[in-house]
Amino acid sequence: MRVMVLVHATEDSEQGNYAGRVGEFEAMGKYNEELVKAGVMLAGEGIEPSSGGKRLDFAADGSGSRVIDGPFAEAKEIIGGFWIWQVSSMEEAVEWLRRAPFRGQTVELRRILEPADFEGLLPPEVMENEARLRAQTAATDTEG
Repeated sequence: MRVMVLVHATEDSEQGNYAGRVGEFEAMGKYNEELVKAGVMLAGEGIEPSSGGKRLDFAADGSGSRVIDGPFAEAKEIIGGFWIWQVSSMEEAVEWLRRAPFRGQTVELRRILEPADFEGLLPPEVMENEARLRAQTAATDTEG
């Protein structure tokens, strides 16, 4: 199963304050190496502070959307980075995450829904279209 690991921002990361944090980056690099060697890490990135981001608020009636410029609310509610992991269970994901060199942060684990989760719930033509798009995306990924 795949899980998304959502790393919540901190006040420092929201300010873009990375000075003096070389040791933290080195520790995270070593941790990422362990994840890669174990075949767990499929992707992972930090993202810029919310001050450089935008949110779109979509009207409930489908009439359009409104763009909201960052920065956004409290740092603890903002995502500062993510991983995509391949694990056998949520318990395995928790065990991997316990090893992470975080201090004073909140990190969230969420299972990524797969097409099988929607079988019998969606019409076959919707499922077939989703399979086609996934195949097309996979082909694009392998082409570079």
